[in-house]
Amino acid sequence: MTKPIVFAAQSLASLRSVYPEGPALLDHQLREHPLLTPEALKSLALSIRPVDVEYNRADLPVGIDPTDVPDNGLGIAETLDNIESNGSWMVLKFIEQIPAYRDLLAETLAEIEPIVCDITGDMLKLEGFIFLSSPDAVTPFHMDPEHNILLQLKGSKTMTVFPADDEELASGEDHEAFHAGGHRNLQWRDDFAARGRAFELSAGKAIYVPVKAPHWVKNGPEPSLSLSITWRSEWTYRERYAREMNAALRRMGLNPASPKRFPHQNHAKSLAWRTIEKARRTLGRTG
Repeated sequence: MTKPIVFAAQSLASLRSVYPEGPALLDHQLREHPLLTPEALKSLALSIRPVDVEYNRADLPVGIDPTDVPDNGLGIAETLDNIESNGSWMVLKFIEQIPAYRDLLAETLAEIEPIVCDITGDMLKLEGFIFLSSPDAVTPFHMDPEHNILLQLKGSKTMTVFPADDEELASGEDHEAFHAGGHRNLQWRDDFAARGRAFELSAGKAIYVPVKAPHWVKNGPEPSLSLSITWRSEWTYRERYAREMNAALRRMGLNPASPKRFPHQNHAKSLAWRTIEKARRTLGRTG
């Protein structure tokens, strides 16, 4: 039997026209999947590692220090059962650790694989995240290190996406701190608002978000359910290693130029950092 198509030809064409540097609004056909029902999601939340279930209060400002995000005072099951009224935000991380969800992720990403491979090469490190949130919930201003398509399954939200190459929004030091283990949240200023582009996501809509494009999200008046399907490319790793090389140079008192966005490949700094790391590992084994 032919498997259902998640992304129609028009959506695939829209993605190809902007990938990997521009956001794109898409249509999808994944709203009624049996793995995405409330019962299935509760089972998933209680099956994955507790460390991979993150949840907190959702009545947040656009910009907030992660240490200031308040706990919702509830458990996992209680948060899920009353998400429509308890003012919470929840994410189920790395859903591919459960075989059925790993298959769902792989099958969905397979539809866009020809586009991705033509432009940025092999799809690496496939990961999935499910977001459940209360009415009017806010996901603060942040950036993510992956290529990402967010599929809206229930409810609605507005995602405001900002240019990935604007270093006033996310400085070189912000990127370097992130790769050193820092939080994804970024500092917000109200004058940033005009630089963003707002995308309205109702159930059946999806959005491609470029790597490290800052964004924030505001839910609509109903509970929201979204699925985020993500992948890495060699470009994302080269950008990361170049940032780590920059951090080392900065510690030496230098002011290095930031890695360039795609299609630039950042080979020199990436190779330099990989060589340093390889030498460190070699010395560690022989020391």
